[in-house]
Parts: sequence; structure tokens; C-alpha cells
Amino acid sequence: MTSQHQNTPNREQILRAPKVLLHDHLDGGLRPATIVELARQTSYAQLPETDPEKLGIWFREAADSGSLERYLETFSHTVGVMQTREALVRVAAECAEDLAADGVVYAEVRYAPEQHLEGGLTLEEVVEAVNEGFREGERRARANGHRIRVGALLTAMRHAARALEIAELANRYRDLGVVGFDIAGAEAGYPPTRHLDAFEYLKRENNHFTIHAGEAFGLPSIWQALQWCGADRLGHGVRIIDDIQVAEDGSVRLGRLASYVRDKRIPLELCPSSNLQTGAAASYADHPIGLLRRLHFRATVNTDNRLMSGTSMTQEFVHLVEAFGYTFDDLQWFTVNAMKSAFIPFDERLAMINDVIKPGYAELKSAWLFQQTASTSGSVDSEG
Repeated sequence: MTSQHQNTPNREQILRAPKVLLHDHLDGGLRPATIVELARQTSYAQLPETDPEKLGIWFREAADSGSLERYLETFSHTVGVMQTREALVRVAAECAEDLAADGVVYAEVRYAPEQHLEGGLTLEEVVEAVNEGFREGERRARANGHRIRVGALLTAMRHAARALEIAELANRYRDLGVVGFDIAGAEAGYPPTRHLDAFEYLKRENNHFTIHAGEAFGLPSIWQALQWCGADRLGHGVRIIDDIQVAEDGSVRLGRLASYVRDKRIPLELCPSSNLQTGAAASYADHPIGLLRRLHFRATVNTDNRLMSGTSMTQEFVHLVEAFGYTFDDLQWFTVNAMKSAFIPFDERLAMINDVIKPGYAELKSAWLFQQTASTSGSVDSEG
């Protein structure tokens, strides 16, 4: 039997591991060089920096500043250069390429169509451009030896009044690359129940949806998302920790909401690096994902905004391995959780788990075992 320390994967192994991503924002993952080029092409003149390297640093520092105003400003710049069909196709294609290069085999990437209409596009044209970009990115990834499947989640902004319209849009494109619906934006003052008509419509249509809840506002937001709106998954959901008590002796007591979330296997779209930026945790070692993993919640690991957090799925897993000593088995557990929770049909999820994810981790673990055997044999020979 191997020790947990010996079975701890390194960065190169984590990069090679098949990964599944459920919570990633299209407008939060642009390449800095692409932002600069699109700004030039579309005459967008508000960028704080025009050197790609400096711009990337600016995005991360603004997101880390603790200022909500500066954090929101970052998205005004990415959305600002995503107002043409060509820009949307390019950004979506590069998103799929970047995720595939990071070892992601399945991703659900979300964006708000209503935020990309300033250049005269219709909602339908926005969706079709992004879908075209994802398919092009998948093709480029295959040409580079990577495999990925990307589904789109259409997001409605919770402070606006277009949720039903976006839900209907998601339903129309559900067999054309859109796999579900989401609402996002500030939780405080904008409860998900403001958009009940959208959620009731989606349930009548047997469609899937996730809700940003339990990131900043806490348990009431989670409760409404589940018990009033009927969310399939919780976007973030990290504040479910507020309903879990850990005694000094290490014993744990779950409140009724936390028990319900665990018992019903409701997926939590946890985003560790993003949560550190928003103050949900003080460090990776203090992040609630450690306890939620130990208690066997349906926890998944996600990037949220790769540009603003300077992160990737590989980087998220590296942080968790360093903080909690996670092994290949732990990373596979998070990955299978995510694939089980995806919004594609059951048989397709099962095929991904059995034919891609489990064999991928089995290969990594067997390679590690042979390396250990070889090093042990070398030690014995040298001693002899």
C-alpha cells in the first residue's frame, strides 16, 4: 500500500489528468493579448494597459484589490471587446483551446447573451457565434492532440429583467450546443425568486439550470435557489459551510439545509481561488472544500474566472494538493463528481467517466507505480 504522501501527484501529472469544469465564465477567461487585439480592431479605447503582459497583471491585481468596483471593472473591459460576431467566435474558440491544453475533457462555459448586444447583434446571433467558436476550438484542440467537449450555459443577469427571455433562448438552442441556464450577478438584494417565471418555465420544459447562490449572501440564497427555484446545481454554494458545526473534539453536526444538500447529492460548483478573492476563505488550507470533501458532499472544483484569478484547472488542483495532500484518487473523485453533475444525457456522462476519466487516472497511477518500483529496484541494486 502506498502512503498518501507518495501518491501525491505533481503539477505535470495533474496537467495530464483528465479534468471536468462546470463553472467557468467566458468573459472571465480571455487571453490578455486577445483583449488588446480586439480593442484595437473594435476601437475600444478604455483599456487600462495596452501591453498584454501588463494587462494580465492589471486584471489579477484589480481582482485581488478587495474593491468590488475595481473587480467589476475588469468585466467591463472583457465584455467591452466582445460585441461583434468575430470577437465572440474568436474568444469562444480560444477558450476551448486553452481548456483542452489544460487537460479539460468536458467543460460547461457560461456567458450572458444580453451583455453582447451593443454592436447590434441579436440574442440569437450571439448564441450562434459562441457555439461556432466552441466547435472551432474543439477542432483546433483535436488537431493539437487534445480532446474536449464544450457545452454552453446561457446566463441571465439577476439585476435585470430578461431571465425568462434568456431561459426561452436556452431552450431553443438546447440541442444545438446549449446545455442549460444560469443566473449570475450580485446576490444581495437580488434573490433568485425574482426570476421564478424563468425557473418554472425551464422545469416545465424538462431543462437544466444552475443558480449562483451561496457565494456572498449565504444560506438564505442557497435555500431559495433549491426550495423555491429548484436548481439542479449550486453555483459556488461554498456558504453551505455556515450550516455545519465542527466541535472542538472534531465531531461534526449538519443543519437541515446542509443535510438536505448532502443527502440529495446536490452538486456544489466550488471555485477555490475565486473564493479567496471574494473573502469566502482566508487561504486554500482554510477553504471549506476540505471539510466538504471529508463529509462526502457532491463537491466539484472549478475556475470561475481564469483571467481574473490567474488560474486554470491544473492550478486549482495544485493548490488543493498542496493544502490537503490530495492523491490521484481524490482528484479523480472530484472529476467524477463533476461529470456526474454535467447537463448532458446520462449515457454520455457515463461514457466519459468509464472511457475517458477512469482510464486516464488509471494510466497516471500505473505510471507512478512503475516509477516507484524502478526507483526502489535501483536503491536495492545500489545497496547490493
